[in-house]
Amino acid sequence: MIKLDQVKKSYSDHVQIGPLQLELPKAGLTALIGPNGAGKSTTLMMIGRLLHLDEGHIQVAGLDVSSTKSKDLAKIITILRQENHFVTRLTVRQLVGFGRFPYSKGRLTPEDEAITSKYIDFLDLTQLEHRYLDELSGGQRQRAYVAMVLCQETEYVLLDEPLNNLDIARSVQMMGYLRHVADVFGRTIVTVLHDINFAAKYSDHICAMKDGQVAAFGTVKEIMVAETLSDIFETPLEIIDGPYGPIAVY
Repeated sequence: MIKLDQVKKSYSDHVQIGPLQLELPKAGLTALIGPNGAGKSTTLMMIGRLLHLDEGHIQVAGLDVSSTKSKDLAKIITILRQENHFVTRLTVRQLVGFGRFPYSKGRLTPEDEAITSKYIDFLDLTQLEHRYLDELSGGQRQRAYVAMVLCQETEYVLLDEPLNNLDIARSVQMMGYLRHVADVFGRTIVTVLHDINFAAKYSDHICAMKDGQVAAFGTVKEIMVAETLSDIFETPLEIIDGPYGPIAVY
């Protein structure tokens, strides 16, 4: 599991995240939701060690995130940032292949190539694999980034707003891919989502944040409560029963 013990990040006297006390279960998909500035991305970045924590401890699969060697951590956890700045004259295949770096150190073996092809096909990028990143739409690039992260084949996958630049159809497709990865490959996926209803439809658990704190954590049924979400988002919400589960109307 992922365990946060009194984790704190201070940006100023008036802006801070935490202290966070949280345990995210192993396997399945957990969505981080909440208003802008709630601390969702900061929390994800600290779990992935892309952001230093000022206090507390984070453990992933029993490893201390702050002290574990990078080469060992990279085989356990991988993370996709909200903003990515890769060299645009990389092809899709070259980008996805970077996911094998912790194992190949840049020299791809036939096994690495096979795994790269697996995730290119899985994310429906086969027809684009030799195209350069600057020749792709924003949504196509986003799928390539997610393929790269999955290609690392870590047990824990952290995604910061993976639906960025995706239209409705591609968003549904992407969440279907992630659900498949969690269910069939047994991965633990933690993702920041802005759309409450996507979180409700595809997640096992939801962690709702507000003002740098965990406001609520539980199953979809436990979190999809009008009073709870109306307080977190500071706007009236109604929860109705939809054909595939609860839906937030706002």
